Amino acid sequence: MKQILFSGMIGLVLTLLGTPALIKVLARHGYGQYIRDDGPKAHHSKKGTPTMGGIAFILATLIAYFATKAITGETPTASGLLVLFLTAGLGLVGFLDDYIKVVKRRSLGLRAKAKLLGQSFVALAFAVLAMQFSDSRGLTPASDHLSFVQDFKWAIGPVLFVIWAYFLIAAMSNGVNLTDGLDGLATGASVMVFGAYTFIGLWEHGQNCAYAIKATASCYDVRDPLDLAVVAAALMGSCFGFLWWNTSPAKIFMGDTGSLALGGALAGLAIVSRTELLLAVLGGLFVIITLSVIIQVGSFRMTGKRVFKMAPLQHHFELKGWSEVLIVVRFWIIQGLCVAVGLGLFYAGWVTG
Repeated sequence: MKQILFSGMIGLVLTLLGTPALIKVLARHGYGQYIRDDGPKAHHSKKGTPTMGGIAFILATLIAYFATKAITGETPTASGLLVLFLTAGLGLVGFLDDYIKVVKRRSLGLRAKAKLLGQSFVALAFAVLAMQFSDSRGLTPASDHLSFVQDFKWAIGPVLFVIWAYFLIAAMSNGVNLTDGLDGLATGASVMVFGAYTFIGLWEHGQNCAYAIKATASCYDVRDPLDLAVVAAALMGSCFGFLWWNTSPAKIFMGDTGSLALGGALAGLAIVSRTELLLAVLGGLFVIITLSVIIQVGSFRMTGKRVFKMAPLQHHFELKGWSEVLIVVRFWIIQGLCVAVGLGLFYAGWVTG
């Protein structure tokens, strides 16, 4: 429990106090947000707001994790390090994308192929490495079983697992990226899901098969559940501190640097905690917003008509006249309900297991 408190508090303090310094550095170099002409007109007032703010909570998370290990004398685990690798790796891809946008003034950033290549390399490296590093019980950070609240009994094999992990990482990183369209929306929603994974890691640690006198269907065969809670707490605290500066009116945007990193962190936590399909419920807002884009594109291509005034979904409500703060708060409520339902399903799985 001390590790979780330390990591969460260190991450919170670092972003709360350190983000203003990053804002000044970015503003001094003119690294401001580039606003596309085809977006909502209300967003034009945000032009020039410092972006690439994801640097703040990525660094804060890494520092919080390793500082916690140094303070408590605990050793980093393979599971925790892999989630951090995925977070930082996708954050780097996002940083390159943001850098091209703000320096070269090219609104689309990295070329689609280059961006996909970078995301693929990081995601596939994570998936392959997650099947290595067995502990004394033979458990690896990830398994070749699909999972909901824990692994299903049947395996899909290592090759299909790598493909599945890649899909999950790509879907969630792009889902958070699509959600990051209004001040504080993606940050606040992510805080809730990281809070859920802090609880899940703690619960899996307490009910781990390694400590059970007799293994039952209800215990969890997860390699490093406590360390996953430490990582999730560091992410939650870092995002919470960043939200102070990112909420409306935002003083800084996370950019692709932050959104790709957060999506990767969520997918990584789901994979190594054996809650892959549950992530679709816990991160329900990201799924809904992604679906709105798929529906919009699919409808236009098949019928020539649009379902929404604009996609992603948050922009549809902007064009209907809802204020930005109203949309964000209501979407946060939806995300909170998704987390509540997800945790309820997680607990029900343990009770009925």
